[in-house]
Amino acid sequence: MTGAPRLSLRIDFANGARLGPGKAQLLGMIEEHGSIRAAGAAMGMSYRRAWLLADEINRMFREPSIFTRHGGKSGGGAGLTPFGEMLLATCRRMDAESHKALAGDLNWLASVEAADFVAAGRKGDNDG
Repeated sequence: MTGAPRLSLRIDFANGARLGPGKAQLLGMIEEHGSIRAAGAAMGMSYRRAWLLADEINRMFREPSIFTRHGGKSGGGAGLTPFGEMLLATCRRMDAESHKALAGDLNWLASVEAADFVAAGRKGDNDG
């Protein structure tokens, strides 16, 4: 691995739901592209996978985060509800604050990392 250690924030809810960087990124891509299909493609995932994640996000909270428009004359698409916009902003803020709070610890971890160690199962291993 090259570069500094990466920190990812994932929230595990009591009901088994999880909110992590992938779902937050999907929300951001839907906001940016205006489509679940385009958001999934931008993330390198199938439309079905993106749609299933979007549906899960909508069911995780008391309010939906994503709205969809059916196709037709003006075309279909998707976007974030006001709750979804607040959820995305909260995810981004928590991510930024956790990085800020732990920057010193991450720098220390980087300084003591064994440069020649490669974890089993990592991409790029010579073992396959």
